[in-house]
Amino acid sequence: MNKFTLLCLTSVLGLGVSACGDVARTSTSAPDSINEVGNPPDLDTVLKNKSDATNPTRRAQANADIRAREQRYNLFREGEERCNRNVQSEVRSKLEVNLPTSQLAIQANQGIVTITGYVQTQENLERIEPLAREIRGVRDVNVQAEVGPNLPPYNS
Repeated sequence: MNKFTLLCLTSVLGLGVSACGDVARTSTSAPDSINEVGNPPDLDTVLKNKSDATNPTRRAQANADIRAREQRYNLFREGEERCNRNVQSEVRSKLEVNLPTSQLAIQANQGIVTITGYVQTQENLERIEPLAREIRGVRDVNVQAEVGPNLPPYNS
C-alpha cells in the first residue's frame, strides 16, 4: 500500500513540475514560448480566433472562470501571493475574450507577466497591458507582442 501511495504522489509531482514551463495561449496558433513572437496569423486563423473568442458561451465561460478563481483566492489564500499558473490563466482568459483576433502567449512569474505574439491593430496592442493589470496578482506587464502585418483590422 505504501509503495502505491508513493507512486501516486511521485506521478502527481512529476506532472506538476513538467507543466510549470508551459505558457498560456489565446489560440492554438499562438507561440509556444514567450521567447518567440511566432508567425503572423493568416486571415483564416484570425477569423477562427475571432469566432471562438466572440462566442457568447465562450465569453461567459472565460469570465466565470476568472470570477471563480478570484473567489477561491479570497476564501483560501487571502494575503498570500497568487500562483503563477492562476495569474497566467486569468490573463489569458482576459485577453482572449477582449482581443478576440489575438494570437498571444502569456507567462507569469511572481506577478510579472510577459506577453508575446500578434494582435491586429495598434489600439489592441495598447490594450494588452491595462487588461492584464486588471487581474489580481499582476505586478508588472512586459508586452513583447507586435501588430500583425497585412491583416484586416479588427477592433473589439
